[in-house]
Amino acid sequence: MSNCIFCKIVAGEIPARKLYEDEDVLAFHDINPMARVHFMIIPKPHIDSLTDAAPEHQALLGKILLLAPRLAKEQGLDSGFKTLINTGRGGGQEVFHLHVHIFGGGPAVK
Repeated sequence: MSNCIFCKIVAGEIPARKLYEDEDVLAFHDINPMARVHFMIIPKPHIDSLTDAAPEHQALLGKILLLAPRLAKEQGLDSGFKTLINTGRGGGQEVFHLHVHIFGGGPAVK
């Protein structure tokens, strides 16, 4: 998607504070954190939302969910964290590229 901000981050056209990257997924810090630790994990292929995920995305979705606790622990969230997937306009989704928010550790430091 040529106008998708997350696709531009994947392509290296927009910088991001990356936490993790492999051939399938990218994790980076949220630019407007809601907590002391707030990052997102996105699939590299463009998928508009969770509603648009298909059976062929099953392994990719599993990979994202298994990566979340590992990265959360690496970011110091040993006692727990929250995950959030906004889906569709009615679900609060603002960027229409599937992404999983991971946050915790108390309020964001501004």
